[in-house]
Amino acid sequence: MIVITGATGNVGRPLVQTLIAAGEDVVPVSRHIESPGAGHQADLTNPATLEPVLDGAKAVFLLTSAGFLANGNLQDVVDVIRYAGVPRVVLLSSQGVGTERHPAVHEDAVTGSGLEWTILRPGNFASNAFAWAESIRTQRAMAAPFADVALPAVDPQDIAEVAAAALREPGHAGAVYTLTGPAAISPRQQAGVIQTAIGTPVSFTELTRDQARLGMLDFMPEPVVEATLDVLGSPTPAEQAVSPDVEKVLHRPPRTFADWVSRNLQAFR
Repeated sequence: MIVITGATGNVGRPLVQTLIAAGEDVVPVSRHIESPGAGHQADLTNPATLEPVLDGAKAVFLLTSAGFLANGNLQDVVDVIRYAGVPRVVLLSSQGVGTERHPAVHEDAVTGSGLEWTILRPGNFASNAFAWAESIRTQRAMAAPFADVALPAVDPQDIAEVAAAALREPGHAGAVYTLTGPAAISPRQQAGVIQTAIGTPVSFTELTRDQARLGMLDFMPEPVVEATLDVLGSPTPAEQAVSPDVEKVLHRPPRTFADWVSRNLQAFR
């Protein structure tokens, strides 16, 4: 049995589907369960709520919300997992930990746990483009900061498939994987991909950093917002580089941003 926290999100949902397709017994865990029988409701800020599903689990996938750093303690969660006798944990971290833009406290809790662990460090998510979906649907327009700064956006499906491999297969213990797409792409270029896919012109407006910051504060803590804007606006060479790790684990190239758009086209039409 494999326990998946954050099971209703952009990574958790395809991860659950990938594991089920592989024949695994999966327990989806989320703070908000969509219907009775759809999984286990738990809040990682209260680690005891995770205990009922850990008995007999062979691995746990840990995904925390943006606000968890301020409101939770991953060490407490890892302690609950270890005391339950679960041998393996896979943590969804961020590339920003490797480039020292984000704190390493979550990774430290996992790597110091004595468990068999794997760390996933994705960069910019292709699914961040969902933030533009409503304005594209209703106004055929989108707005973003740093219009021509390119990052290799990673498809959440690729993150999910790498996570599934780390949860199921031997050979990933102690590994830290940086996950990116196959090529850097700017917000303006992303708008062009979406425009081509829906077959309708989409206008693009470049936001200032302050304008973008105000919008992001609605769903991110301020330190996370500032670190994210730093990456988007002034990425390091490492943050703009394409990592080989998706291909190393999955034995195929990572999916492109156009691949992600094609699977999520209805969100933009």
